Amino acid sequence: MNMYKLGNITDKKGILKTLGVESGGIPIMAKKMELLTFFIKDLKTPAANILKQDALSIGADLAVPSGVILCEKPTYDCILIGTRKHMEILAKKELAQPFGLKAVANELKRFLSIKEKPTQIMAVINANEDSFFEGSRFLAEDAIKEIQKVMDEGAHIVDIGAVSSRPNAGIVSEEEELSRVRGICDVIASEKLYENVIFSIDSSTPSVIEYALKSGFTLINDIRGASNDEIIHLAIKYQAKLCIMHMKGTPQNMQDHPEYEDVMVEVSQFFETRISKCESLGLERKNIILDVGLGFGKTLEHNLILIKNMAHFQVFGCDILVGASRKSMIDKISPSSVSQRLSGTLAIHLKAVENAANIVRCHDVKEHVQALAVAKALR
Repeated sequence: MNMYKLGNITDKKGILKTLGVESGGIPIMAKKMELLTFFIKDLKTPAANILKQDALSIGADLAVPSGVILCEKPTYDCILIGTRKHMEILAKKELAQPFGLKAVANELKRFLSIKEKPTQIMAVINANEDSFFEGSRFLAEDAIKEIQKVMDEGAHIVDIGAVSSRPNAGIVSEEEELSRVRGICDVIASEKLYENVIFSIDSSTPSVIEYALKSGFTLINDIRGASNDEIIHLAIKYQAKLCIMHMKGTPQNMQDHPEYEDVMVEVSQFFETRISKCESLGLERKNIILDVGLGFGKTLEHNLILIKNMAHFQVFGCDILVGASRKSMIDKISPSSVSQRLSGTLAIHLKAVENAANIVRCHDVKEHVQALAVAKALR
């Protein structure tokens, strides 16, 4: 007899099927193989004590501070631990419990209903002269050549922007922004390049966005997080998708000592509010993409927390975009110039995809295609 410990198994049903497990038992066992952990913030103390006992009764557990049993405080932060099967049981059981546990049950049901989405690569093309990575700057004819190049390399989406959003970036007028992308949009329209790849306009300026949408673009990448109703209406009018990014402040001041009580809670609440707003105006949730905005009003610690817990944002049922390509957070971990950050970029993006991101915004398409293919094979 020989035995070895298995690594993380992504395709649990697949390995059970390969083993020859009876078909009816495969979904049951697969749920028992998946360990889930949930952080619950400010749970009422009576609720914590009830949930602790209910979890223990089925073989799960609730990690709580020592003062919970004595009810020393009105609320506590807790961590719920169990298999997918345990969570399904608790999602039903807590519906009948008081002290806010019905809300916990409903949140568990939302998480348990999440479905995996295929991974897509979004290529970055900056039609300007001041984006932080020189290798992403392309004007006029050079931009068209680069579009063809990234399409050939395997990009699913091409994101074109004319205004730098790096920290302390200069202000660009509406007229100048439009003049930078007009020629590129015209070629995309005349050559019908939009038939081969999805085109995204990286802008928060309605006139620029509409020109792009008229040219065959079908995605709006709005770093200002759908704060302008006109942009939402444009997405609806042209049946385009809208990427909502979280940013604290503006590119001119976002890195001036950003602070959060809890970055996960704040970003999650931001998305909840903006999604609700979009839906109230008529934009369907399936057409919304979420971007936590790594580096946009966040410290290194904030960025790492968001990457490690990115799977949380699946609960909204939207595509999740990650964009850490060659950003300065890599330099803070391992000192390097912008041109030396490809390895760090791949490490972050592979982890983010493992944690449920399914759109990867990057400068280096060919390298990402290879890295993601290898990572998929390993899973």
